Amino acid sequence: MSMDKTEFYQKIYECNPNHETITHMVIEGDALGEKAVCSNGKLVWTSEENGFMKRCEPYITGIKGSGMSIVEGKQVYSEVIGHEKKLVICGAGHVSMAIIQMGRMIGLSVTVIEDRTSFADTARRQGADTVICDTFENGLAQIPGDEDTYFVIVTRAHRWDRECLRIISGKPNAYVGMMGSKRRVGLVLDSLRKEGVPEEFLSRVCTPIGLRIGAETPEEIAVSVMAQIIEVKNRDKRSFAYSREMMDAILGLRHSETGSLRKVMATIIRRRGSAPRDVGTKMLILEDGSCVGTIGGGYAEAVIIEDGRKMFTEEPRPRILMVSLHADLAEDEGMICGGELEVFMEPLY
Repeated sequence: MSMDKTEFYQKIYECNPNHETITHMVIEGDALGEKAVCSNGKLVWTSEENGFMKRCEPYITGIKGSGMSIVEGKQVYSEVIGHEKKLVICGAGHVSMAIIQMGRMIGLSVTVIEDRTSFADTARRQGADTVICDTFENGLAQIPGDEDTYFVIVTRAHRWDRECLRIISGKPNAYVGMMGSKRRVGLVLDSLRKEGVPEEFLSRVCTPIGLRIGAETPEEIAVSVMAQIIEVKNRDKRSFAYSREMMDAILGLRHSETGSLRKVMATIIRRRGSAPRDVGTKMLILEDGSCVGTIGGGYAEAVIIEDGRKMFTEEPRPRILMVSLHADLAEDEGMICGGELEVFMEPLY
């Protein structure tokens, strides 16, 4: 893999979570594949020192959203980049165990804070990425919070709910949810109001936590909680399309065995009709036949994987792949109607 391509993903990985980060990529013409990274409205990296992106810096830095733009007659695809989505669970009871599993299923990095050793050990066995066995105060002191952090408060008593919510009120966040009966929740919120916790924050706390689906069991409650988090997450277009596993495969962050393999990055840059996934969705195709991520499965994904594997036998040049699902084929694939995808195929070698 050439150094400039590695630097692009390294730059994204290192972006300050408190800064607005936007990536740009030329998808046509003699500058095809050229990239740039902007942070807080400033150009901070380009793949070519004196290339197209640098020459067009005033135009590139003026792009503020995701999608396609025309810059000096060339199409440029831009993405607003969030950071890894982080789920912080305060408490490690029965409901927490199901939330841990579901959080990991949808690709969140899961941290659990619990002051009881045996319960913390159970959270580790359930697959939490990080378990902090300490007081809730000390545990939350280790969590800076940002616009991609989702807090779930499911402690064993309202005194701990109150402490957690008070501390979280001073942290940036994407979501705060607290479990509890109407009476218990009311006592906690009234107490914090008297302490001077801003009403603007308290009014945003999702409580009772989760969507109202009549959930009763810990597993059903976890489904309602995760559904609410997904609703909030997908309302925000700052999606972080590069999962931890994908970044590991590209950069070898945790001594990944895939580090030496050639790879092709597939990114949906346009979508029409009922194509399975949205613009910005990515899949990494490796020369050993494996993939990281998904474009949505079915016929469309099979076509993209096949094209990616063909690229390993060709000169490594980026290109746009058109994938069409006409009505008959879409019906065979279980879709309501046909759709089209434009996928940018980029060799990372």
